[in-house]
Amino acid sequence: MSGPNGDPNISADNGIINDDDDFGDEEEYEAINSMLDQINSYLDDLEERNDSLNGKLHELMESNKQARLEFRAQLMGTQEGKCPADGDPPSLEEADPNNENGDSK
Repeated sequence: MSGPNGDPNISADNGIINDDDDFGDEEEYEAINSMLDQINSYLDDLEERNDSLNGKLHELMESNKQARLEFRAQLMGTQEGKCPADGDPPSLEEADPNNENGDSK
């Protein structure tokens, strides 16, 4: 006689298939579901933080871009012959961020 799935020599009557421990399985499934819910909650929190950080990074990049544009405009104004003594920003050499000594050339 074949078994319940067509397997030879396996019978549902010989004690191999035992559904007496369904209650233990139910507790296991509940524990697994609880863990999955907790993981899902952590992932949702992580996604929210990621979205927040992406938004803040975008704002920072826009602010940095605006500051660079303003700085470039000030440098261009200085290069056009404006006198630094009039309250204008320093010359290109004095404002060079790559000048490691902090000296003007």
